[in-house]
Order: sequence, then C-alpha cells, then structure tokens
Amino acid sequence: MTHRERVLAALHRQEPDRVPLDLGGTFASTITLKCYQRLKAKLGVEQPTLVMSRRSQVAYPHEEVLLRFDIDTRGIQPRSPSGWQDKVFPDGSYEDEWGVVRSLPPEGGHYYVSGPPLAGDPDPKRIESHPWPDPHDPGLVEGIAEEAKRLHQETDFAVILNLPVGLVHQSQFLRGYEEWLVDLLLHPGFAEALLDKVLEIQCIIGERMVEAAGDNIDLLFYGDDIAFQGGPMISPPLYRSLIKPRHRQLFSRLKAKARVPLLFHSCGSVYSLLDDLIEIGVDCINPVQVSAKDMDTRRLKREFGDRLSFWGAIDTHRVLPFGSPEEVRAEVKRRIEDLGPGGGYILASVHNLQPEVPPENILAMFEAALEFGRYRH
Repeated sequence: MTHRERVLAALHRQEPDRVPLDLGGTFASTITLKCYQRLKAKLGVEQPTLVMSRRSQVAYPHEEVLLRFDIDTRGIQPRSPSGWQDKVFPDGSYEDEWGVVRSLPPEGGHYYVSGPPLAGDPDPKRIESHPWPDPHDPGLVEGIAEEAKRLHQETDFAVILNLPVGLVHQSQFLRGYEEWLVDLLLHPGFAEALLDKVLEIQCIIGERMVEAAGDNIDLLFYGDDIAFQGGPMISPPLYRSLIKPRHRQLFSRLKAKARVPLLFHSCGSVYSLLDDLIEIGVDCINPVQVSAKDMDTRRLKREFGDRLSFWGAIDTHRVLPFGSPEEVRAEVKRRIEDLGPGGGYILASVHNLQPEVPPENILAMFEAALEFGRYRH
C-alpha cells in the first residue's frame, strides 16, 4: 500500500498492510528541540533544525529522518498574519498575535502564559475592545494551497491540515487558566462571550485554510485539551452545555468543506467524553494518553473501536523517557495488540517526544512498530 492508502485504511477501520506511523504530522506528535538535537546526532543529520512551534519548542523533523523511519504522514502547519513578528521582551518573553505574553522557565522546555491580556475584570465590554487578530488576513493562508498540492500530488503521504490551537486553549491563554475555570461558574456571561469571539475567529480561519487546501488534504487535525490526568477538565454536564455545542459548530463547518476525517487531540483522561466527541464528528482521537485514568487501550478498543480510531498511545510518561529499548519494544507490541486488530490505529508517541527521551528509544519505537505492526492477510 502507499503511505496515504495505509493511513486512510486505518482511519476507516480497515486493516492495511501494516500499522501506519506518525512523526511530525501534527504539532502534537512531533519532537522537542532538545530531543531532536540528540536524535540528529545519533542519525548523523547535519542540517539546521527548523522550529515548528516557538511556544511548544518543537521541531520539524527532516525528510531524511522521516524516510529513515518510513513515516506515513506529512503535515501542513497554521500560518501567521502577514508580516507578523512576535514582540520579544528583554527577559526573553514574547507577545503573540492574540496579545498573549509567554515566558520560558529557566529549566523548562515549553513557554507558559505569563501575561493573559483579558485577566482581571470580567466585563464583556473588554472582549469587544480587545485588539483581535484579523481572521481574513491573507498571511493566514499564504502558501497553503501550494504546499498541499505539492504534498498530495507529488508524494504518496497522508496530508494533514493542522488547524490553529483550539477554542478552549485559546480562551484560557487570553483569560488565564484559573480565571477561565472560575468564569464558567461565576461569570458565565463573560465566559460565553469569550468563547463565542474565539469561535468566530477560528471558524473563519479554519474555513479559509480548508478552502485553500482544497482536495489536496486527507485529514484535519484540531487540538483542544479538555481533560486532566485524572478526568475531564470540567464536569461532563458543563462540557455538554458550554463547550460541546461550540465544538460541534466548528467541526460541522469544517467538515462540510473538507469532507475528510477529523483527528481531535486532547491530553488526559477523555474516556467519559468520547461518546460526546464521536457524536459531534470526531473520527479519531489523539494522543491516547495511556498513563491517564480510564485510558486502558484494550478497554478503549473494545468499547469505542467500531466508531473511533486511535492515534498515539506509546507512553511518554514513563516508558519512552525512562524505559530501556526492550521496554519500549514491549510497549509498542502491547499497544499494537490492543489497538491494531481490525485497523483503526496509527502509531505515535503520546504527545511530542520530550527532552528526556533518548534517541535509542526513538529508534526502538519505530523499529518495533515496523516489526510488530504487520497485518497477516
């Protein structure tokens, strides 16, 4: 099978020739900069590293690395407004196009929100006066048509259109995490006005990206964390009343134009919300955080495998960073045995490969996937 045929078969819950593999197809399934530097040294890759996300400190894997592991996916990333440059401050923090200020901890590998512009007074008038990014800015779709055409017509890889970071996330960045959670119960008018404004912008940007890519994409990727390690970020009834209708609106508008499967990313224990996500159009779930509560892969496959595909599942909490190559091989074998039967599984690490992951374990993961992932037809 071609790489594209392999991924599409798995997404439609059919058995391909082998379990498909992803690295770098999405901004939540790639590799952190520190980890990539060691992998490059191990593989003898000498080209400069290209940064995929400043906020997440992750890299674009080079083509020779993707070919080395026989990766089946290639991703198209969101763009920035025309001529946009982040405003960098003397302490190294920066402000993005949404007005959010981010800082990097001394030993950290990921920028955190240090200046949410809508923190403080929950007056809806502040939402109206905030300097929002222009969703019609031409830079937001610049080059997407050409990149999608090249990838889809000149290669056989599955092409993933990565949409901007999700509704919940972006609202939290703007308001601040704690205040956003408080707003849901104490200031629901402000919370809903903020969600609706972000949704309006994201719908326009997403539709423009989909229109630019046309028929040259195979999959949409949308990331929006709605869970913690021990369960949903908010109660399921609150998700269903406030967030789910807005997710539904966004997904339906995007899928009406793209007519391709939707891959939804949420870290944590999303088990109790999977029926809701399936109902509103999610076809595949990522990253399948196996270290979180209720995320046992055998159970997930048994209960949802006829309606949902799974993307990820190779543990980044303990096995990949701290396990031996043999433990990594056992992890890969287990997840393929749990999620692979009947198709419906694309193998990747749980979220991005973190700085602690040694290159030997990355090699072990993909080599084991090619060894154990063959289907017997």
